Amino acid sequence: MKIAYKVLPVFLLLAVLCNYDALAGTYLLRSPDRKLSVKVVINDSITYSISFNNTEVIKPSVIAMRLDKQVLGYLSDLKKGKASESKEYNELVFVSPDHYSVIFRAYNEGIAYRFVTDLKDSVKVLSERAEFNVKGDAGAVLAETENYTSWELPYVEYSSVASVNEGKRAVTPALFTYKNTGIKVVLAESDVFDYPGMYIKKDKDKIIGNWAAYPTKTVMGSWGNFVSVVKERADFIATTSGKRAYPWRVVIATDDDKRLLTDRLIYKLARPSRIRDISWIKPGKSAWEWWHDAMLPGADIPSGMDNRNTALYNYYVDFAARNKLEYMMIDAGWSNVYNLPAVNPKVDIREVIQHASSKKVGVFLWCVAATLLKDLNANLDFIRDLGAAGIKVDFFDRDDQEAIAWMEKIAEAAAERKLMVDFHGCTKPTGLEKTYPNIVNYEAVRGAECSKWDYTANPRHHMFVSFIRMLAGPIDYTPGSMRNKQKDSFKPVDPGLPSTLGTRCHELAMYVIFDQPLAMLCDSPVEYEKYPDIMNYLSAVPTVFDETKVLSAKFGEYAAIAKRKQNEWFIGAMTNWDPRDLEIDFSFLPAGKEYSAEVYSDGREADRDAEKYDHKKMKVNSTTKMNLHAAPGGGAVIYLHP
Repeated sequence: MKIAYKVLPVFLLLAVLCNYDALAGTYLLRSPDRKLSVKVVINDSITYSISFNNTEVIKPSVIAMRLDKQVLGYLSDLKKGKASESKEYNELVFVSPDHYSVIFRAYNEGIAYRFVTDLKDSVKVLSERAEFNVKGDAGAVLAETENYTSWELPYVEYSSVASVNEGKRAVTPALFTYKNTGIKVVLAESDVFDYPGMYIKKDKDKIIGNWAAYPTKTVMGSWGNFVSVVKERADFIATTSGKRAYPWRVVIATDDDKRLLTDRLIYKLARPSRIRDISWIKPGKSAWEWWHDAMLPGADIPSGMDNRNTALYNYYVDFAARNKLEYMMIDAGWSNVYNLPAVNPKVDIREVIQHASSKKVGVFLWCVAATLLKDLNANLDFIRDLGAAGIKVDFFDRDDQEAIAWMEKIAEAAAERKLMVDFHGCTKPTGLEKTYPNIVNYEAVRGAECSKWDYTANPRHHMFVSFIRMLAGPIDYTPGSMRNKQKDSFKPVDPGLPSTLGTRCHELAMYVIFDQPLAMLCDSPVEYEKYPDIMNYLSAVPTVFDETKVLSAKFGEYAAIAKRKQNEWFIGAMTNWDPRDLEIDFSFLPAGKEYSAEVYSDGREADRDAEKYDHKKMKVNSTTKMNLHAAPGGGAVIYLHP
């Protein structure tokens, strides 16, 4: 029954949306599908607990904020509940006479809460208390760190919360799993602006939020002395406006692994777009020279990092144009890392961009965050006047309040000049790409670059990335390797031509399974052009889609997803190191319509030679079922067109 809440008294709406006992200060807010509920208890503090299908997954947890002038949430007289509903969520707002409120929302996907203040002056946030009391028998999969500077991390599995390292930070999203019920719980945040990013850590028997304190002294250091490094921090985490909404604290819960692959709660909670005209923002695929050290074995042109010049970049542009790639990413080396307008004399960057424009290829230009910010407006004007389509901004290496503000400032200033942004060396997304849709990607993932140095970017890792990191938003994993290895034949290579762990079809499936509006083709053009059938697929696969269907999935093990762009479908399937047979059911196709299918699957010897693949063409319709065998670290892709 629809609720016309505008004409209902508050107490009646409360009774419809949630159970409550006003005298005891206890409220129970339910999601629209009634599967999720959050119980809020308000007395001398604010506590919440969360249940999924009547099973408690978050035990009573305290929330509060300590400002320099008052405390939000302790000894609180939050007694006035305002309830409302929408198609997506039910909401309960508690208002304090001390000029602040607390909002709870229950979505089908999860529960979120945030503090909102209406104070006259600016405030210092001395600390925030955010407890997430996951039950001790839950297992955990965490990306752990001992600093506040990195998000490109492998995942560590724990059999129980009790075994999690005490005091060690984990980045969010962070996943916990209840083995007896199959319920997965993800801790995350959304709509982070003018505030530091949240980590979690174990504190005795609790999981609590943790934030970097405000920086008071920084120096240039780290990589090449072009990264802003914090040397001293204040005794508070933020100084901010007294009139503002603070970030959403998010708990996602489900017993259906498929839903983790399509969950958009973090995006939904973010502020709406501030860009009216988005017609110039165009996702797409990009050629890229950095991963393979700009090496073109057998090409009739000098190549390699020492030969990055006008002719070499034009070669990449021509490759992109021939193969219907929308962009060329020009990485470090085209200009001075300390002085952006000081262009490498070997590179006529204007000529390269003009040549690309004549071929209908856009160009992204790499830069260092600290250098860009030295004179943001002048540097962005310079890049715009060169004719670039966008920027890749690297080496933030922080997510304290100052660094978070940098990212929004760059996105806003870039949007004013119709420049797209690819953030690297940065914190995970929390919905800023919704507010500024010119942000087309974020790194914040242990990606293909790590194959140059170690063994951490592997099929097991990919299956955690798909179910955990991707909940936050898009990832610039930079897939596309054409040198594919099984465990026993892989070795990191740097410098030189690197390879990757997993089969070639596993690599191709990333273009469907991973959310990447700007998708790199990381390998050498000469490698792709050895395989016209694969290049046909890479030319055709989009980077954004109109519809998504998860065909099958099991957390950390495998996933098969079908995505539609207009009247074409693309299916991607990936497995971890376990070989398996995956049945593809085409019942998602419209009845009575036949499609031509191009199937790329692991070859018979792919368990030994990961580059082996089979390519076949066939006709399918909504009644077709297909069995695909995935080798260890394997996968498959299917391109469907009428």
